[in-house]
Amino acid sequence: MDALEGGRGPQFEQACTQLYELLVRIAVGEVFRRGPRYGIAGPELSDLAHQAAADALMRITRKIQEFRGDARFTTWAFRFVVLEVSSKLSRHFWRVPHARLDLVEGVQVPDRSGIDPVSHYQARELVEAARDAVETALSARQRRVFTAVVNGIPLETLASELETNRNALYKTMFDVRKKLRAQLIAGGHLSSSG
Repeated sequence: MDALEGGRGPQFEQACTQLYELLVRIAVGEVFRRGPRYGIAGPELSDLAHQAAADALMRITRKIQEFRGDARFTTWAFRFVVLEVSSKLSRHFWRVPHARLDLVEGVQVPDRSGIDPVSHYQARELVEAARDAVETALSARQRRVFTAVVNGIPLETLASELETNRNALYKTMFDVRKKLRAQLIAGGHLSSSG
């Protein structure tokens, strides 16, 4: 994020390229989820996603000084690209009279559906961080125990299979929880106070 504040130079260009790739991924997800409801398909969806990402990048670089750090930078940037996608889809809606507006699914009113896009993105980001933490922070045995417990395998069965006892499994899960929490806190996905 600091590289974006400079406004020039190779570091700025590299930061913009990385941010643009993230914005494109977010925009592609949004337009492929919402685009068909507006009668948009094929290459037009991809084009719309790239336009939205490019416009969002321009707005972000102009408003970078306004970022206060109240949320993660990616969450803040997510809002810009979602707004750009919404803007482009709404323009398409008015330009193409046969486009369908589906209020039942909360396309135009995300709060009524109970899922706002920012919360959805944050939850998805947390799940990805948790998966990464399981792969990188845990030993093979801890991963095996954690996966078995998450998948609902009874502790007696697991203890027998691993030739151990329930207390050892409880200790392993305690260590797993501690490692995962530490990694998620270090990554900024959880607060250390909770």
